[in-house]
Order: sequence, then structure tokens, then C-alpha cells
Amino acid sequence: MNMSKIPLGNWVDSFVDWITVAFAGLFSFFTNVIDGLLDFIVEVLSVGPPILLIIVLALLVTYTSRWPLGIFTLLSLLLIDNLGYWESTIQTLAIVLVSGFFTILIGIPIGIWCAQSKTVQKIVTPILDFMQTMPAFVYLIPSILFFGIGVVPGIVASFIFAIAPTIRMTNLGIQEVPKELIEASDAFGSTASQKLFKVQLPLATPTILAGINQSIMLALSMVVTASLVGAPGLGADVYRAVSQINVGQGFEAGLSIVIIAIILDRITQNIRKPAYEHLISRKIILSIAAALIVVSALVLVFAKGNTVKENATGIGAQTDYEVIGIEPGAGLMKQANKALKDYELTDWTLVEGSSAAMVAELKKAYENKEPIIVTGWSPHWMFSSFDLKYLDDPNNTFGGAEDINTIVRKGLEEDAPGAYTILDQFFWKPSDMEDVMVDIANGVDPAKAAEKWIQANPDKTAKWTKGAQAGNGESINLVYVAWDTEIASTNVIGKVLEQQGYNVTLSQVEVGPMFAGIANGSADAMVGAWLPSTHLDYYNAYKNDFIDLGPNLTGTKNGLVVPEYVDIDSIEDLK
Repeated sequence: MNMSKIPLGNWVDSFVDWITVAFAGLFSFFTNVIDGLLDFIVEVLSVGPPILLIIVLALLVTYTSRWPLGIFTLLSLLLIDNLGYWESTIQTLAIVLVSGFFTILIGIPIGIWCAQSKTVQKIVTPILDFMQTMPAFVYLIPSILFFGIGVVPGIVASFIFAIAPTIRMTNLGIQEVPKELIEASDAFGSTASQKLFKVQLPLATPTILAGINQSIMLALSMVVTASLVGAPGLGADVYRAVSQINVGQGFEAGLSIVIIAIILDRITQNIRKPAYEHLISRKIILSIAAALIVVSALVLVFAKGNTVKENATGIGAQTDYEVIGIEPGAGLMKQANKALKDYELTDWTLVEGSSAAMVAELKKAYENKEPIIVTGWSPHWMFSSFDLKYLDDPNNTFGGAEDINTIVRKGLEEDAPGAYTILDQFFWKPSDMEDVMVDIANGVDPAKAAEKWIQANPDKTAKWTKGAQAGNGESINLVYVAWDTEIASTNVIGKVLEQQGYNVTLSQVEVGPMFAGIANGSADAMVGAWLPSTHLDYYNAYKNDFIDLGPNLTGTKNGLVVPEYVDIDSIEDLK
């Protein structure tokens, strides 16, 4: 059918843009509330040495789920501390607790409302279906625009993803209360609130708690996804391990998540009927827990000094002492961390996330003329779309200009000599790449943007294909990282190879798998190896197992970037 495409995506973008502007104050309020609550929980959980919290959790699990699981909890948490993931575990626990708190606060009332009104249930049910089936990654996109990069959008996305079971199970539990009991309460003249709180909710409690349990488990499953927008914790450790092909670190962080999941699952499953309630009543345990929280909060109040960071009105205070970064495993992030140490920027934090999240945060700040510092590299379309500048790097921490190299698997020259020749002769300038990147950033499909550039530059592509043997449908698998530079270059060279008769597949992966795929022969080539600094660790790890065809682009640059309106010029100005 020759029908024009319905601009649904454009409508959604316009709607989100309107919401972002219209409710900016409300989003700022929610951000401050969630940040404050999260910081409080993290600080309370961090009071004293780790062994204190480990013992408390072990005793709580013992009380609810018997002593064998209590011993398991003690040994498991000691293992986490020994492996060096205790701080990440605290952050993950805090994220799950905050998500769970809002799930209970909002989910149970909505579930009650659904149980009391068929109309509300008919409206809410398809919304819940949408929330449960929509990929969790999608929630991160508007969350970044509404709440900025960091832990808040991760918590919001986790809450949206996890709230459905609480609403559904609360609704189900109340509806399953026997009608005879409802009729009896009506016969005794109970009011609606008395009937709800004295009859329906007590009988529905087991079902409601099952829903809360499932919501907490779903929130925990989101910790890795939330790390894409800067949420700290075990999810970021797993993400970093994946991007670096660090099997050991990935197993350790993953095991820590499993341990936390088991502990939270057993506590929430058995909290209504604890194993040792016959020895100590729940009221006593709840009173002790409340007292511990109050004491911890008081300790924090008295322990906090009145120290104020120097230059409270400077760039640090204006940006919350944060540098907005990209993927945890990127070489640029390693350089940025080294820069914070080299320049003794002890007050500053490098926020991990993703390149897309970084650009979204930059765009938001730029439109509002707010100060922001990001990790940047060129070529990148953001330098064409925004008026930006690199901060001077007197210590040369980020190194000089880099090249982007083409790397292919061993044996490609024999299997597909024409493709090998084209990849070997592929070379263009930063301005060429930026032309493609700008089109993609403006909404053009990457494949169509590549075709547009190829049609406009036949003389350049002719140099790449000169003397190359035409293909005969041979498969070529190009791997790339979802950076704007690599999306542009991989689509362009992929289209050129297709025009020469090759069956090209583009596979998006993380940096580590990109190098590993070429080295083990599961992928044929990549055109996104940043050398000699950004990807040096990966290059050295696999350099004996692939063929380096040399640069396809020269003159790149890494560093810390700010908008021109920000009144600093050097990394030293951040002190």
C-alpha cells in the first residue's frame, strides 16, 4: 500500500517536549524529593561499619524465614563485602527501596479504586497492559528529558515498570473477599471506610503482599537498565563488565544482585507470618526497626559537619559538581576519571550513563542556558548543533589527536577480497562524518542518511572501491558501538559494500564485544577503533587475533566540553 507514514513519533516527541516545558517545576520538585529520600536511605544504611547492617539483615531474615536462611544471608553479605561490592549493594538496595515505597504509596490506592469502580478498572487495565509490555528501555527516554541524567530517571522508570503487579493484586485481593462477609458488614451498618479497613484489606493482605513482592523483584530487575541513565549500584558494575568483556566482574556483580534478590524476596514473602513470631511479636520487631532508623538518622544529623565547598557560587555549585559522562566501559570515561585525579578535583563526580543520555542532558541544559560539563569527542554532530568548546587540558590527560582505525578478522582477505580492499581503502574526513551525523540527529534514518551522503560524494566512494573485486552475495557482518560517529561510518561503508554486491549485516554491540567479535571471527569488520588512547586496552587484549588496516579518519579529539556561554576555559578552572 502506497500510504504516507503516520507521524506518530513526531506527535509523541511534540507531546513530550510540551510536557517537559509545562511541568518543569513539578519535575524539579519530584527530582529533589526522590534525590533527598534516596540520599537519606543510603546514609542510614551506611551508618557504621558494614558488619552492623549485615548482622541486622541476617537477624531480620532469620526472624521471618528461619535460621538456615539467616546464616545464608550472613555469609552472602560478608562475601559481597569481601568482593568489594558493598557500596554498590547499598546504592542498589536504596534504589529498590525507594521504588518499592512509591509503588506501595501509589499502587495500593489505585488497586483499591479499581476494586471499587468497574469504570476505573476498565480504564486502568489497558494502561497496565501497556506498561507491562512496553520495553523497559523506552521508559528511560522521557525520564531523561523530564528528570535529567542520574539516579532519578532510573527510579522513575523502575517504578513505572514495577507498579503493575501491586495494582493488579490489590484489585484481585479485594474482589476475592467473600460476598457473604461484605453483606454481613453491610448488615451491621459498617461505613465504606470501615468495610475497607476492617474487612476487605485484612482479608486481601496476603494477595496484596504477593503483588508488592513481585513489584520489588521487578524493580530489582531494572537496576542494570537504570544504569544506562546514570543510576549507580550493582547494575552499573554489570554494565561495565559487559562493555569490557570482564567475565569475572560480571559474575561477581551478578551474583551480588542474586543474593539481594533472594534476601528481599524471602523477607517480603514471610513478613506477614514470620517464622519466629511465636517468640517475638511483629510489633516488637517493627518498633526495634523504627528505633534503629531514628537512631541512625540522629547519628547522621550530629555527625554531619557544617563544611561548605569552596567557591559555592562557582561552576561546581552550579553543576552540582558533576561531569556528565557516557558508558561506564568507554575509554573516554577512563580518561575523564584520570583527569579528575590529575587535577585533584576531589569534590567532583563523573556520572556514568550512555552517550544518548549525555546528549539529552546537554540539549536540555543548552536550551535553558544552564551550565553543564560533559565528556566529549569530535567529530560529533553536537558540535554542529550547539556552540561548544573543549576545556584546555594543560596536563595532557586526554592525550592528543586520535585516529579511528578499521579492523578486520583474519581470513577476510581470502574469503571476500573485494570487501577487504574497500575496507582497506575507506578513508574520509571529520567534516564528511559530521554531514551524515547531523542528518541522523535531525531524524533521518541512518541508512537513508548514508545513501544521501554517498550520492552527494561519488568521487570519494570511487576511491574506496577502486580496483575492488565485485561481490557475489557474500555475507559481511559489520559490528559497531551505538556512538553517533560509529553509526554514521558503519552505515556509510555498509551501503558502499552493498552496492558492490555484498550482503551486509550491521550488528550493534558494546565496545568489548566489538573487539572480541572480530578477534574470534564471529564478526568480519569494524570501522570504529579509536586509537591510540580510547580503545587501547581492548586493542592490546586482542591485537594478535585480528588485522589492523589503519586509520579511516584522522584528527579526532577527546576531552571535557562545555557550552561557549559557560565562563571557564580550562579543566583547572574546576578547582
